[in-house]
Formats: sequence, structure tokens, C-alpha cells
Amino acid sequence: MLAESTTPVLVDFHATWCGPCKSMAPALEQYAKEMSGKLKIVKVDIDKNPHAATQYGVRSVPTLVLFKRGQLAWRQSGALGLGQLRSTLAPLLT
Repeated sequence: MLAESTTPVLVDFHATWCGPCKSMAPALEQYAKEMSGKLKIVKVDIDKNPHAATQYGVRSVPTLVLFKRGQLAWRQSGALGLGQLRSTLAPLLT
């Protein structure tokens, strides 16, 4: 999916027990609505998909990883608010 996607993909590595992940979830949902058609957001539960977390070197959650044309373009560990998502990702999505 990542390699074939012409649309940038933001992967949210999270866990159900993670407080910061839960607090960031509404901002990600809103951002997904705002960016519909311009950005795909995929949620990956690290407890259900430990191989994916290991493959991308995820050591803490939440971790966001942006892929453009199948290539890693940006990564961030720690929760971000809606404004931070917008300002951080905007230059990367142009």
C-alpha cells in the first residue's frame, strides 16, 4: 500500500493503553477530514502489529510517520495537537 500510493500516507503508530494517543485521536480525525483526498491516515496498533512497529523502529507511542511516494518523509514521536499537525505537515504535503 505505501509503495503504490500516489497520495501521501500518515501512519499513526498507537496503543489502546496510551493516554497521549487517546488525547491526539480527535485531532487526527479532524485532520483526516480536512485533508480528505490529499492525505491518507492509517492507524497501526503496535500491540496487534508488533512486526510493523519493529520494522519502522517505533520505540514509543504515539509515533507518526509520513510516507510520500513510498518513501519515509517525516517522523515524530509524541502527541501533536491539530494546529501542530497542520503547521508541521503543510510544507511536507505541497
